[in-house]
Amino acid sequence: MSKTIVITGASSGFGAMTARALADAGHTVYAGMRATTGRNAPAVTELADYARAHSVSLHAWEMDVSDQSSVDAAIRRVLDEAGRLDVVVHNAGHMVLGPAEAFTVEQFAQVYDTNVLSTQRVNRAALPHLRGQRDGLVVWVGSSSSRGGVPPYLAPYFAAKAAEDALAVSYAAELARFGVDTSIIVPGAFTTGTNHYAHAGHAADTEVERAYEELYAGIMEDIPARQAELAPPDADPAEVAREIVRVVGLPKGHRPFRVHVDPMHDGAEPVFDLGDRIRADFFRRLGFEDLLTPAGAERP
Repeated sequence: MSKTIVITGASSGFGAMTARALADAGHTVYAGMRATTGRNAPAVTELADYARAHSVSLHAWEMDVSDQSSVDAAIRRVLDEAGRLDVVVHNAGHMVLGPAEAFTVEQFAQVYDTNVLSTQRVNRAALPHLRGQRDGLVVWVGSSSSRGGVPPYLAPYFAAKAAEDALAVSYAAELARFGVDTSIIVPGAFTTGTNHYAHAGHAADTEVERAYEELYAGIMEDIPARQAELAPPDADPAEVAREIVRVVGLPKGHRPFRVHVDPMHDGAEPVFDLGDRIRADFFRRLGFEDLLTPAGAERP
């Protein structure tokens, strides 16, 4: 069944791939991005060209996830135009690279804003509709960095992605009785096909950064290079998009709570699996087993 889908951070990377893949699967997709008439104007043109060439329902949508009024307006426009909303994909994010101490508090706050608070803005705009219809799906694009063998010099980003994951887990239980499903997609590091490192932010305190360079010289260049050495030659970031399409297409209650797409196998999967099992067991002990499955789920 065709669904109406909003995806954030869809100007490039996983977001752009996923928007196209979902549209190819027959869904109506609103690809949220900021500065649609500015720096992201080329992405808007590319999406429009793709939609025409493939005869799919794919729309670039002005949505600045750092601005609640922009998010509210974007969701209202989707509802006005499509008349419904079925799926929200939290994909917006931003990586930074450098020694943790060299980032100012304000920079840390910005990383959290983009990777964590943005999801809350979108939820507050979209969830009243999903709750009201007692149906829907929230997809969170997380990161294996929340639990895997993480390298240094990425602390603000890793901490923010861990916070996003914790928020997703809590939301899953709180939305279950409203019939809203949750799935967390956990990509590993992809060193080709995305712009994570190319667009990464850097620390503002260059004096502290230089102090670290005395003992950690070259590590900022070594991290992506060494990750690339571990990546199999067929590692394809589009697999993240394909998994999201698969999850969206599954019946309510049959969607996996967590999906791993990690070509490097950094160790996150068994740690996440253990945590998810402990969560499920604890809910059963509390008598909250119903919160593990969305209300109205199809039964085998």
